[in-house]
Amino acid sequence: MRIKYIYQQLISHLSVILVALLVLSLVFSHYIEKLVFSMKADELQGYGYNIVQDVQGDDLWSAATYSTLLRYSEELKGTGITIGIFNTQRNRIWSFGKDLNINITHAEWDEIKDGSSTVIKPSTRRGDQEVALVAIPYSVNNVVVGGIILTSPLVESKEMIQEINKYLIYILFLVFGIALLMSFIFSRVHVNRIKKLQEATSHVAEGDYSVKVSSSTFDEIGELGQDFNQMVDRLRESKEAIDALENRRRQFMSDVSHELKTPLTTISGVIEGLNNNMIPENEREKGLKLISQEAKRLIRLVNENLDYDKIRSNQIVLMKEFISLQEVLEIIEEQLSILAEEKNVKIYVDVDNAAVIYADYDRLIQIIMNITKNSIQFTENGSIWLSGHMEVDRTIIEVKDTGIGIDAHEIENIWKRFYKADISRTNNPYGEFGLGLSIVKQLVQFHEGDIHVMSEKGKGTTFTIYFPLPKEKVTEFA
Repeated sequence: MRIKYIYQQLISHLSVILVALLVLSLVFSHYIEKLVFSMKADELQGYGYNIVQDVQGDDLWSAATYSTLLRYSEELKGTGITIGIFNTQRNRIWSFGKDLNINITHAEWDEIKDGSSTVIKPSTRRGDQEVALVAIPYSVNNVVVGGIILTSPLVESKEMIQEINKYLIYILFLVFGIALLMSFIFSRVHVNRIKKLQEATSHVAEGDYSVKVSSSTFDEIGELGQDFNQMVDRLRESKEAIDALENRRRQFMSDVSHELKTPLTTISGVIEGLNNNMIPENEREKGLKLISQEAKRLIRLVNENLDYDKIRSNQIVLMKEFISLQEVLEIIEEQLSILAEEKNVKIYVDVDNAAVIYADYDRLIQIIMNITKNSIQFTENGSIWLSGHMEVDRTIIEVKDTGIGIDAHEIENIWKRFYKADISRTNNPYGEFGLGLSIVKQLVQFHEGDIHVMSEKGKGTTFTIYFPLPKEKVTEFA
């Protein structure tokens, strides 16, 4: 059987409240009854001691005793108190008040006959009514000769107690009603908070990670709200990361497919032409050369992709050493001179003879080679300067060209994988396959260095690379 949480809350709250009210009511009622009876007994005891004091030394049968008791009887006439005098045989000598048949029991007499104690009964029965009773021993010359007994009916006290109980019941119902209302309100508040969490959980289950719930440190539900919000934030971040990875995967597949398509189409077309004798004899050597070039292009594309993935997965191990910067830049100039001549580009090297750089040799060549080839690709009938010098704590390399330049809004994008700098004018991306500059930046960062680009459209581009020197070299320079 399914019971709603709000009803469970109400039942538990009201059960506790009801039990508590019942216990408190019974205790309070018993306390009031005991208090009223005790006050009545204390009142009788006070009158009894006063009477004993007033008749002290007189004979119980004397007119003086009778006169004193009569006076007290007149004073207590409206109270319903009965006064009686008894001898040692428990025979009544005098009695005044409504209950003229007042008597004392054996047990009561046995308690007072030695003169050392007083019998006080807040509630006992005499005849057909319930009374409060006080029995006090009376002595003459330290000899107990009888006793004085006082009784007072408890009817009025009972009525007062009943009236108090009646009001107590009214108060109980009122308190129970208020408790019911407050319990309902608080239960509703808690249920609403839990429902909001439930609704938010449903939204998250449907893929909505923008949902938030109110949270606080006031109670456990508020702390649960905090934990829920943190969970949703982590899920959203995870989903964004997954989406980003998926988008990169799709973009990668699209870019690689596009890059592979051109050389493969060229190779396929030339081979088909050769097989079908569609290419003249004097053009066959040119066709074979084109196949070779495109095959090498595919190999470079695969190698650059492998390099990029190794770098991203931290699989590159750098073997750093001190290298002559002049030697490196002259090697780059020599290897790329033929490629530069094809585009009528002059390469100049300007470097301090004593300049050294602390880097991995192969990766340093790869970095400068990629940047320089990039400059050659976008420079015609111009110049490229490879320069370098040392500062106190770093080595600086500059590759400056007089090429077509880069738009300001494109500078940050050139480091992205497969980014095309000018799709409308060329199918070649930056770094031949769009991977070169991305690899360059990763490799520079692996060297704990930095790279910056300054460019102006139509006026050229300058790449500035900073390689830090080790502490011992910095100390030597200092």
